[in-house]
Amino acid sequence: MDPGDVEYEPVSVKAVLAEMKDTAELLIDLSYSAVLHGSDEVAMEVLELEERMDVLQLQARMSLLMAARSPEDAEGLAPVLGVVGAAEKISDAAGDIAKVVLEDIGVPEAMRTAIPEAVETVVRGQVVPGSDFAGQTLGALNLETETGVRVIAIRRSGEWVVNPDRNTTLEADDVLLLRGTETALSSVYETITGDSYDPPEPVESTIDDLDRAVDSIVLMKNMSELAVDLAYGSVLFDSEGVAEEVAELEAEVDALKSRFEAWVLRAAVRVEDPISLRGLVHLASATEVISDAALEISEGVLRGLDTHPVVAAAVEESDEVIVRITVGPDSRLADASLGDLQVKTETGMRVIAIRRGDGEWVISPGPTTTVHGDDVLIAKGTRSGASRLADLADAEDAFDS
Repeated sequence: MDPGDVEYEPVSVKAVLAEMKDTAELLIDLSYSAVLHGSDEVAMEVLELEERMDVLQLQARMSLLMAARSPEDAEGLAPVLGVVGAAEKISDAAGDIAKVVLEDIGVPEAMRTAIPEAVETVVRGQVVPGSDFAGQTLGALNLETETGVRVIAIRRSGEWVVNPDRNTTLEADDVLLLRGTETALSSVYETITGDSYDPPEPVESTIDDLDRAVDSIVLMKNMSELAVDLAYGSVLFDSEGVAEEVAELEAEVDALKSRFEAWVLRAAVRVEDPISLRGLVHLASATEVISDAALEISEGVLRGLDTHPVVAAAVEESDEVIVRITVGPDSRLADASLGDLQVKTETGMRVIAIRRGDGEWVISPGPTTTVHGDDVLIAKGTRSGASRLADLADAEDAFDS
């Protein structure tokens, strides 16, 4: 739908905000996946989702304007407009990242082999007729538990299903967005599409400053994605402490971008074609916009403004919640690895970051990552899963900030 054709109609602001949140988070993953695989198809999916986000933000703005009937209403709804605008900025930034691929701006090959080492990969696959997955529900397949691969979105006949649940049935010709490690994705992708999965081949770089620049962008991406998750969490729990961590992450991204710029300039004199580094510059700028938008989402909390009920309800209603849990020094988690206790399997929660007692962040921890007493876990999943994780960590309250 062309955003210019959108007309006012009564919609649930809560439902629209929840969809905007889920779509914004999906766009970050998908846009970087397009760069990783140099995939025009995935980049086009990003632009289609960006167009959907344009429609959602117009619907949200019109509904909020209709709801403001007094100065008091305007004061209460102003921060909500800020959340809408921030989600739109994330969408636009993801679109800019996708255009690095579509416009053949180019990134060094080292970029395409650095991302898989840092984060899970998102790939696009279409269910072929006759696939063993066609006609099966996600619950029956038990895909994430069996393989470690999650179906994070489905495009079916032009419509999107974001964060499908266990009752969602996969159909032939569905376009699936799959998230997982390169190893886990290989067999799942082949079963779905009938084709083999070919990850990017490792490329050795001979320019240290270029390697540092690539590593900086990967870290910026991880920190910006975490900042978005924390920002929505700060709104849901009206937590100034979580909002302050968003501000710290945003400052870290700014500092990383400054170092990135220095390393790119140093590398430019050693590469055969300095113009080939333009793609890296575009990625860094778009990623910084994402972290800035995360700060905007949590700005109302930082300013001591009460979270508008419609925003908190929308974040709570979205498909996943994010929690911040402090590990008790005598808990089962203390001095154990995430894999030892099978945290993901036992609780259903994904630990997406750990903040150590000295303030150091561990982004995208893996099964071998050891947790210590007084570490703060940032995890995503269901409310019931959060309670199980809180029990494992001997935390008083999974939602205590």
